[in-house]
Amino acid sequence: MKTGILLINLGTPGSPSTADVRRYLREFLNDPRVIDIAPLSRLLLVNLIIVPFRAPKSAKLYQSVWTKEGSPLTVNSLALKKELQNALGNGYVVALGMRYQQPSLESALEELRAARVSKIKIIPLYPQYASSSTGSTMEKLMRLLQKWEVVPSIEAVTKFYDHPAFIRALAAAGKNYDHTQYDHVLFSYHGLPERQILKASEHYGGSCKLGECCSAAHANNQYCYRANCFHTTRLLAEALGIPKEKYTVCFQSRLGRDPWIKPYSDHVIAERAKAGDKKLLVFSPAFTADCLETIHEIGVEYDELFREHGGEKVQLVPSLNARPEWVSALREILSC
Repeated sequence: MKTGILLINLGTPGSPSTADVRRYLREFLNDPRVIDIAPLSRLLLVNLIIVPFRAPKSAKLYQSVWTKEGSPLTVNSLALKKELQNALGNGYVVALGMRYQQPSLESALEELRAARVSKIKIIPLYPQYASSSTGSTMEKLMRLLQKWEVVPSIEAVTKFYDHPAFIRALAAAGKNYDHTQYDHVLFSYHGLPERQILKASEHYGGSCKLGECCSAAHANNQYCYRANCFHTTRLLAEALGIPKEKYTVCFQSRLGRDPWIKPYSDHVIAERAKAGDKKLLVFSPAFTADCLETIHEIGVEYDELFREHGGEKVQLVPSLNARPEWVSALREILSC
């Protein structure tokens, strides 16, 4: 009687070609939880404006980070799958699925069904809950599982932003860098439109004002992405001994003209350089595997931006990827 473990990440193009990037962007951005506007408006915006203009530019960026083994996100996620399987042993079957593109959630579930697992433990690898990531993933899984004649026992971890094992794993990675040798530390998270934060707060009985309400964790904001990010930061900064006045929480990767949660990472980078900072250390605790947003956006674009305004170096702390501490943390989070 084996237990299935389903690891899920967001997804990546099948190759850095414009055609494959276009295919990925269409699937990703047409998700109504990602761009949560009227269906017709989303259809026109994504397929006639965003994808045609964005795909060629994104393809060049993917080409800059692509390895001979493939996409960094896929390579890192497959390495994690292998290490977790080795750590858990024969009583478990570990499968990997991407919310968008390959390996698909369908193929991952079929792998577990073929192994006749007695139960499935699901963990989307997004530490902080958001409707556009975790919510979308769980919705897709429910649609797929409703087609099964036999649905085994299902458990899901929908957030682990404050789990002690997760924080320990992040801290272990961070200890490779002496924060006292840097002028300032940034905790850069993937951004979200403000309206999505407010919608989630309203749905779950909270009263988010996009301000000081996120300065403490409590029952009303346990599913607020912004509050999750601030709480992860507080716990990690405490674990690493980084004083409050030496770090800033910020948000990257915004899209479109609507207001997204602030402060924006690129604005903070420029401001720190103008204030005289020469060296910045940057954590990306929303990403458990390195990908385009960490390797290129932070490691290359933000480093160039910092230098343009007088700084010298932006140092990215690599994501957890398949580090032993992360494998051990997953076992604890999943209670395996």
